[in-house]
Amino acid sequence: MSLKRSTRRERLRGLLVDLEPVRRDRDFRMIWLGQLVSGVGRQVTVVVLPLELWNLTKNPLAIGLLAIIQLLPILVFALGGGAVADAVDRRKLLFVTQVCLAATSAMLAFLAFLPAPPLWGFYAVAFVAAGIGAVDQPTRSSAIPRLVPRERLQAAIAVNSLSAQTVSVVGPVFGGILVALAGAAWAFSFDVATFMASIVAVLLIAPIPPHPEAPRPSLRSVAEGLRFARSHKVVLATFVIDLDAMIFGMPSSLFPQLALTVFNVGTAGYGLLTAAPALGALVGSALTGWTSHAHHPGRGVAVSVAGWGAAIVAFGLLAASFPLALLCLAVAGGADVISAVLRSSIVQLETPDPLRGRLMSIHTLVVTSGPRLGDAEAAAVAAIAGPQFSVVSGGVLCLVGLAAVLRLFPQLLGYEVGRGDRAPATAGPAAAGSTAAEAAPE
Repeated sequence: MSLKRSTRRERLRGLLVDLEPVRRDRDFRMIWLGQLVSGVGRQVTVVVLPLELWNLTKNPLAIGLLAIIQLLPILVFALGGGAVADAVDRRKLLFVTQVCLAATSAMLAFLAFLPAPPLWGFYAVAFVAAGIGAVDQPTRSSAIPRLVPRERLQAAIAVNSLSAQTVSVVGPVFGGILVALAGAAWAFSFDVATFMASIVAVLLIAPIPPHPEAPRPSLRSVAEGLRFARSHKVVLATFVIDLDAMIFGMPSSLFPQLALTVFNVGTAGYGLLTAAPALGALVGSALTGWTSHAHHPGRGVAVSVAGWGAAIVAFGLLAASFPLALLCLAVAGGADVISAVLRSSIVQLETPDPLRGRLMSIHTLVVTSGPRLGDAEAAAVAAIAGPQFSVVSGGVLCLVGLAAVLRLFPQLLGYEVGRGDRAPATAGPAAAGSTAAEAAPE
């Protein structure tokens, strides 16, 4: 009996997320803790801004327009931001981006405090914040392999996902309650205050200087990253499959309308709708210990995206039951986070350090632009055929797109950790392989 209990404990330990990077790598721990605090405030802003636009306009297209406005600077700045991240001290760049993002949240609070806030002001601030975020995200992602040794990289990615999903649960629920009790202005102000944690964390870590082989930012260096992604089909497949899932299967722009006009659950229910996918993702993140040892992560990506699409279809069909709808969103979130962890691991493991900023900028471009395109698509279809039809049709198209992606990129299902992508690298000397810089000292 004792042996059986020990075996069960070992199996459970293998499923749970590996916290070794938090325990053993100081600088990673500092960044992780700072983001854990500031991420709650950021999520409050993420859910309160669309709600404020809905309250001002009562039009779902206003939220769809927000998605487009946030997408434009991502398209413009993301690739360049990755080139800059490769060429400068990533610690200094993170400090600048965090201070600037805090300033945009302060401007949102100022606008919300006005008796008659101008609609264009919210869009303008959202545009600027999205542009800054397009630089911040690839910088932060590409810094992780420099904060942990290579053998703990996949675990660090999973731990980061766990914290991201934790704040995605806490932030929306807290944001819905805060805006109901105190209003949008105080919700945005809370975001400003939490940024202090991430700023202090960045100041406490060691410098992250650029790799000696990293080129200066230029159109040529951006093209180098694009060539690398194009020549490595398994990396390219991770980008395409996520775009499929997010463009067709992301209904978050419809949550205000669904909460207030279909489910009739008010602003608190809107917070629950927004938090449900993150709650499922939180559970999924806590059970990602196995991903650190997954030898065929591409297969896990395909299964996860199929689960996401099926859960979204079910969510759209269960509009008569709010609890069941929340359950479907939670299942979708759990599937999505598994896909995200495995996709990020593939990209980080296949990319040498001198190119990581640029590859993570492409990754950022995909994971941030996909949901915004999905928001716009869902809002447009909802304006024509209603929100429920928009959700169901999007989930179906996601599943159809998944089949097409797997047919175009069979390398994804065949990818094996340690063997890598057999496509020839065209990124020049930097693509020759991993370097000593990839394994930071403990």
